[in-house]
Amino acid sequence: MKEGIHPNYLETKIHCACGNIVATGSTKKDISVEICSNCHPFYTGESRVLDIAGKIEKFNRKYAQHQKKQ
Repeated sequence: MKEGIHPNYLETKIHCACGNIVATGSTKKDISVEICSNCHPFYTGESRVLDIAGKIEKFNRKYAQHQKKQ
């Protein structure tokens, strides 16, 4: 590798909003994130409650007129 053209690689601490701290390496000194693997629903197995049924009912009411005409 050529000297003087690459950025400095530093030890970095990534701070999550949940309080989790991960030590890694990066070209930036400290990084703050809103969500990490410790609190993300995909990794924790927790699912958020979504109003899927309400959205489907709203869609059916909105387009019920079009279905009756046909």
